[in-house]
Order: sequence, then C-alpha cells, then structure tokens
Amino acid sequence: MVNGYKPSSLQEALEIRAAKDVVPYAGGTDLMVENRQGVSYLFLSKIPELKEIRLDDEYVRIGAAVTFTQALESSLIPPLMKEAVSRIAAPAIRNAGTFGGNIGNGSAKADSVLIHFVADAKVRLVSLRGERIVDIGQFYKGRKALDLASDELIAEVLLPRTGLENYYYKKVGGRNALAISRVSFAGLIVMDGDVIRHIAAAFGAVSGTVLRMRDLEKMFEGKTLAEAKACKDEILSLYASRMELTRGRVSAEYRKAVCMNLLKDFLEEKGIS
Repeated sequence: MVNGYKPSSLQEALEIRAAKDVVPYAGGTDLMVENRQGVSYLFLSKIPELKEIRLDDEYVRIGAAVTFTQALESSLIPPLMKEAVSRIAAPAIRNAGTFGGNIGNGSAKADSVLIHFVADAKVRLVSLRGERIVDIGQFYKGRKALDLASDELIAEVLLPRTGLENYYYKKVGGRNALAISRVSFAGLIVMDGDVIRHIAAAFGAVSGTVLRMRDLEKMFEGKTLAEAKACKDEILSLYASRMELTRGRVSAEYRKAVCMNLLKDFLEEKGIS
C-alpha cells in the first residue's frame, strides 16, 4: 500500500502501531469519505485474530474486524444486536463496516454502540505493552474522544451472554432506510417473577456520548411491577429534568420529547404502566 500498511498478523499490526503514526481501519466506510490528506493507514481487515466471533463463560467476544453482515449471519450474536445492526445503512455498507470501526469512530450515533452501552459491554484494547479491558462507558470520554492510547488497537468487544433477552429497541431517523439516527433507544429488563432485578435504558444520537442514568435505573430495581408503577412518574420526571440534549438535524426539544416517549413506551411494554 502506498499510503499505509497491511499487516497479516496482530503482532505485526501492533509493531507498526507502536512505531508509526498511522490511522487504523478495517472497513473504512466512514473513514474513507473524509479523504484525509497526508495520512498513513493501518489496514486490519485481513488479520484472522480480529475476524472471530467466539464465546467464553461470560461474553460473546466480537473481533474488531467482524463485519455487520458477519454478525447478522452468526448464531452467536444476540437478537438485540442483530436488530440494531440490521438497520445500518445498506447491504454494501454492512458487508464492509466493522464493530471496531463503529466504536472507534467515537460517535454516539453509531448503531452498535447503543447496544454495547445498554448491555454494559467491555472493550479489549491491545498494544505491545499488553492488554486492558475497559467498560464501554469509560471508553467513551465524549464526542470523538476515546480512552485509546496512540499505540493501542481495539481487539474485541465483550458483549454479555445473558440479560439481553427481554429488550426494547427503536431507531428514529429521517427516513425508513439508509438513515443516520436522530434518536435511538434501547432498553433491557431482567425479571425474577414479579420483581425487577435489572433494568437499563440507553439513549443514542442525542448527546456527545450515549446516555444512561444508572442511578435512576436503580430506583426501579428490587421493586415489584406494582411498586415500580407507583414511582414511575417521579422517575420519569427526574429523567426529563436531566436531559440536556444537543441540537443536530432536529432541535434539542424534539429529541427530548422523543426520548421521553420511547422511555415511557419501553416501561409500559414491560409492564410498568
């Protein structure tokens, strides 16, 4: 490659990353349209270690160079993630776009990132110095700001194997297909009989990073559905008071109204009505 490097192993990629000023990429579906000048690229799409989807006792481990099409065709990927990535652009983009790129772009609009946030996924980062596992919420420090050192690469996303079955997902765009999110929402609930053991609600494309208000989620946890219904209005009021959203293609007021409507719909669908 004239303007970059094409390693065949992860070790080779890490050596280049440590020694050179390079921009890592695999699919390039976002990166290439930027048409950066004077940039050297590190092409990662052919590295076998980054192309795997595998299971361990706790996680579905999704390699950074796994494409969205590959994920859709895999029996290991949970339905919530499949629903989200199936809404990404068109088949040609899904064939090339990767999980590592969707995370590494640093955008709160990224469809897979919303699911990582609501599921409390982790990111495995690697360098010649070793590796570290970072919670997705800590990895995103703000819009286009990541906890990623200049010698590190995203190797895998660790998506929990359990707790993703009872979900709610909506993406609001300007059209039915090929849409960039104006607002996206994902919710999860884990029940033990009539008791809420865990609940999570994540809002995408409305701020510098995906939003979760974990302290408000905990106000539901440990309660029966009847008890949750009794305090729902109070909790919704707290959500509304905290939502200071950015303006994008639509107003911040519109985004807030949509977020609150989706949150209410999620709660009602799951029996907190």
